[in-house]
Amino acid sequence: MEKGLTVRKIVIAGVLGAIAILLGVTRLGFIPVPTAAGNATILHIPAIIGGIMEGWGVGLIIGLIFGVSSFLNATVPLFKDPLVAILPRLFIGVVAYFTYVGLRQFNQYAAIGVAGFVGSMTNTILVLVMAVIRGYMPAGVAATVAVTSGIPEAIVSVIVTLAVVVAWKKIGSSGKQKSKISGDFK
Repeated sequence: MEKGLTVRKIVIAGVLGAIAILLGVTRLGFIPVPTAAGNATILHIPAIIGGIMEGWGVGLIIGLIFGVSSFLNATVPLFKDPLVAILPRLFIGVVAYFTYVGLRQFNQYAAIGVAGFVGSMTNTILVLVMAVIRGYMPAGVAATVAVTSGIPEAIVSVIVTLAVVVAWKKIGSSGKQKSKISGDFK
């Protein structure tokens, strides 16, 4: 298993980071949903995928790219605050990675799905907690947003993450990886 930041990891972090930026700038990363928020975002999914596929460091880098992009493109005061727009995003891919690693020995599909859900909820919860701490919204509003927007986003995240990671890792019907793409996976 390769340790540290390899050329492969840097390239994958760059590509997935660019996808996160593209999804935000073009608004393709916002899916209309019938909730008070109006949209579920998928901008955090590249950080989740990067964390699962290439490790917590890559997940952190993609989360940083996502957070900085969110900060630079912010149109509302909440996301013009780097402690809300950037800091929570650093943990998306990291938490997804450790969730995946902790569960992959039992079932690859479940591990990927749970990592997608937990990574998405990490984004939602940490952004909302920081928004409350920084005084942008009361705790009751944040809790409502977490339920009405965060859960649909997490469900979408599970579906997209499973589709991409299973295809990328070439996991067969047995739940076992057919070919080793990266030394980090079994």
